[in-house]
Amino acid sequence: MQGEQMRSLAPSSDLTRSQDFFRSDSPVPLKDEDEGLLIVFRNRRCLVCCGCTTAFLLIQAMVILVLIFTLFRVRDPIININRIIITSLEGQAMNNNGSNIPIPKPGVNMSLIADVSIKNPNFASFRYNNTTTALYYHEIVVGEALGPPGRTRPGRTSRMNITVDIIPDKLMSSPNLTSDLNWGVLPMSSYSRIPGRVKMLSIINKHVIVKMSCSIVVNISSQTIQDQKCKRKINLKMLKW
Repeated sequence: MQGEQMRSLAPSSDLTRSQDFFRSDSPVPLKDEDEGLLIVFRNRRCLVCCGCTTAFLLIQAMVILVLIFTLFRVRDPIININRIIITSLEGQAMNNNGSNIPIPKPGVNMSLIADVSIKNPNFASFRYNNTTTALYYHEIVVGEALGPPGRTRPGRTSRMNITVDIIPDKLMSSPNLTSDLNWGVLPMSSYSRIPGRVKMLSIINKHVIVKMSCSIVVNISSQTIQDQKCKRKINLKMLKW
C-alpha cells in the first residue's frame, strides 16, 4: 500500500519541477551560441547608433560651413558719391562755351556737400563710425570733412550728406584753376576712410575698414558729376570676443 502511494506521488513531483522550469521568473540558461548572437546584436546596434549620430553631426557641420561661405560670408559694402553741390560760389565769369559760371572769391568760405550712399549686401547690419574725407584739387588738399556714424540694414542702402569745408586760398593758388573754370569743370579727387563692423547671429563679428579713392569731374554750372571713377579697398579683421 505504501509503495503504491509513493508511486502515485512521484509524477506529481516531476510535474511541479517542470512547471517551475517554465515559470517566467525562472532564469533560462543560454547556450554559448545564443550568448554570442546576443553580443553581436548589441554591437551591431551600437554601431548603427554611432553611425547615425556621426552622420547627423557631419550634416550639421556641412550646413554650417555652407551658410558661412554663402549667406554669412561678409561682403564688401558698396559706397558711391551720387551728387556734389558747391556752395558759396559768388561772381560770374564767361567760360569758353559762352555761358556764365560761378567762380570762387578769395577770403569767402566755400563748402562742398557730397551725397554719399552706402549699400550693405550682407545679411547683417553694417555699423560704421565717424568717416573721414579729404578733398584734393590737382594733388593739393583743399578741404577735409568728418562724417557722422550710422547703420545700414541688411540688403539696404543708406544715404548721408558729407560737408567738406574748402579752403578757397588753396583752391585759387592752383595754376590750373583758370583753365578749368574756362572749361566749366573742376577735376577733383577724394579719399575717404569708413571704419565699421559686421556682426551676424552673435557668431561672426568682423571689423571692416573701407578705404575709397575717387576721381571726380564736377560740372560747375549744373553742379553735377560728369565723370567718376572710384577704387575701394576693404580690410576685414575678426574681432576678439
